[in-house]
Amino acid sequence: MKLVFAGTPEVAVPALDALLASGRHEVAAVVTRPDAPAGRGRRLVASPVAERAEEAGIEVLKPARPRDEDFLARLREIAPDCCPVVAYGALLPRVALDIPAHGWVNLHFSLLPAWRGAAPVQHAVMAGDEMTGAATFQIEEGLDSGPVYGVITEAVRPTDTSGDLLTRLAFAGSGLLAATMDGIEDGTLKPRPQPAEGITLAPKLTVEDARVDWGAPALRVDRVVRACTPAPGAWTVFRGERLKLIQLGLFPGRTELAPGELAVGKNSVHAGTGSHDVELLWVQPQGKKPMRAADWARGVRIAPGERLGAADVG
Repeated sequence: MKLVFAGTPEVAVPALDALLASGRHEVAAVVTRPDAPAGRGRRLVASPVAERAEEAGIEVLKPARPRDEDFLARLREIAPDCCPVVAYGALLPRVALDIPAHGWVNLHFSLLPAWRGAAPVQHAVMAGDEMTGAATFQIEEGLDSGPVYGVITEAVRPTDTSGDLLTRLAFAGSGLLAATMDGIEDGTLKPRPQPAEGITLAPKLTVEDARVDWGAPALRVDRVVRACTPAPGAWTVFRGERLKLIQLGLFPGRTELAPGELAVGKNSVHAGTGSHDVELLWVQPQGKKPMRAADWARGVRIAPGERLGAADVG
């Protein structure tokens, strides 16, 4: 089939590579978000998908909005049979959905109808799901509500961050998307409606969602940190400044510290929660690089009784 691939971030690149390597399909063009400012200089940078497409010599379309007439006209000229999508980042209007003969088929990183929305992997980690996966489905105007072509499953490991899990799903899901294109082409794959039960929503996590509540149980604190790593980044407050939390260790049974209270050992830093203590393993002070929590603690010289989250950001 002739394909136009839509995607933007790094997590979409494995799927594009899988389609380029399939040998059965022609990727005629790529649709991605416009160049965005990045880095300290805030210069405009092309998306990872755009960079990969340019390396492969593929036409790149960067509409400000998918309803722009110039974009729609070019899409009609290309006349794709199908448009596979991975994390494109913009809502597609009906006029665009109707152009390819087989529509737009999305690779979504959850077991639909669970975790419909922008941040399925983060919500799966935060909720403590033991199993997740990826699904390919026909895009409709509703939020991730279209009929499903295929699924794969993936266990959520106890120490997985969202970044770890998303990386595995991106590579496993790339094979699923390629197989879905094969099945659509030869007519052996038909989408099935999603169940009406089990719908959960996964909106984008905000910075406030990533703030750690030390009064919550240790397991909840750990899930928030892992769900928000690498983005938006779990955080707390220490001496009026933000402290990013990158990795914790769980130690069931130890409960001698009050929520947020710090205890510093020779090579360890513990903090109290609403249940039992956790160990801070890696942190990032405001304006500095990530470091081992023990090194951070030695540098700031924590006094007895000092707590995390005890004051608002100054």
